[in-house]
Amino acid sequence: MAYRETEKMRERKARARQNIIERTWECVAEGGFRSARITRIAGLAGVATGTIYRHFESREDLFAEIFRLATQREVDKVAEALNVSGNAVERLDNALSKFAQRALKGPMKAWALIAEPVDPKVEEERLVYRKAYASLFEQAIRDGIAEGCIPDQNARLASTCLVGAISESLVGPLSPTQTDIPPGQDNNEDELVNTIVCFCIRGLTGTRS
Repeated sequence: MAYRETEKMRERKARARQNIIERTWECVAEGGFRSARITRIAGLAGVATGTIYRHFESREDLFAEIFRLATQREVDKVAEALNVSGNAVERLDNALSKFAQRALKGPMKAWALIAEPVDPKVEEERLVYRKAYASLFEQAIRDGIAEGCIPDQNARLASTCLVGAISESLVGPLSPTQTDIPPGQDNNEDELVNTIVCFCIRGLTGTRS
């Protein structure tokens, strides 16, 4: 008789897999992907290391799954921030601000998702999600061109410029090795966010009211 997995067994496996995912994300949120060692994850999850490989083919597959889940949450937040009242420029201003604010609120998480050196499989996922952000911005830019609040331009190229600008501008502030903070600027996140968003909006429109 062929072996048939019961519903209870499938639920147990799903819970075990979710537990591994959650414990891995705890490690990443605390110290980046470099701190998410399989032995440590297994200890936190209360399983043997071999159990992890029954749910994920490799360490890289586990990390790629973690990256997909975490980044999708951030993409969804950008989509929510774009889905507010106001013209396209105001909606882009809101989305870019929220992106930067969330990154600075959880710097290690953001560093892991935006800039930490990672395995090729995870880097592939990073490129996929950069395109996802760009796609959201592209539609908003097209809306702005149609509304007349954004000058006519190549919306696709402009959207990739936005993603590159905001991501690159956050690399230094998010870096775990960043210790050289000028006196009086350690709590100046609002100014940093405002400067980044001003640069992006001015690049699109030539001005920011």
